Amino acid sequence: MNLNELRDNPGARLKSKRLGRGIGSGKGKTSGKGVKGQKAREGVSLNGFEGGQLPIYRRLPKRGFHNLFRKEYAPVNLGTLDAAISAGKLDGAQPITEAMLIAAGLADGKLAGVRLLANGTISRAVTITVSGASAAAKAAVEQAGGSVTTTVAPKAPAEGEASA
Repeated sequence: MNLNELRDNPGARLKSKRLGRGIGSGKGKTSGKGVKGQKAREGVSLNGFEGGQLPIYRRLPKRGFHNLFRKEYAPVNLGTLDAAISAGKLDGAQPITEAMLIAAGLADGKLAGVRLLANGTISRAVTITVSGASAAAKAAVEQAGGSVTTTVAPKAPAEGEASA
């Protein structure tokens, strides 16, 4: 077998229909686009257009609210933190800061800070300073003999709201 003898399997490539090549071809004259009108022209963009009727996106009410000032925190789980210390990415003997977590690749530096979550277990005493931590994560670190310091104060419950 030579390179010049290589061929596709029969039927592997479908021949494209040639448009506008006479009425006998079945796709002549208007090339299957019907007659005149906007859709027969090039550059048609009719997404959401309903023929003069008020479009559905304008008939339906707007819902919800998007807070432009919402702060998003990078989550770091206890199991991930423990694994990073075991792997030598972090020094468990030193106090761990957000900058160290970002440098070790455990958190995204583009977000407002780091939040410590209680997924997984921690087996060693660590001192960690983060923006926020869940109550379960704090309890787990303190049970292992460490401490958690948060830099962002927890939100006070709104008036009339039951405190958990």
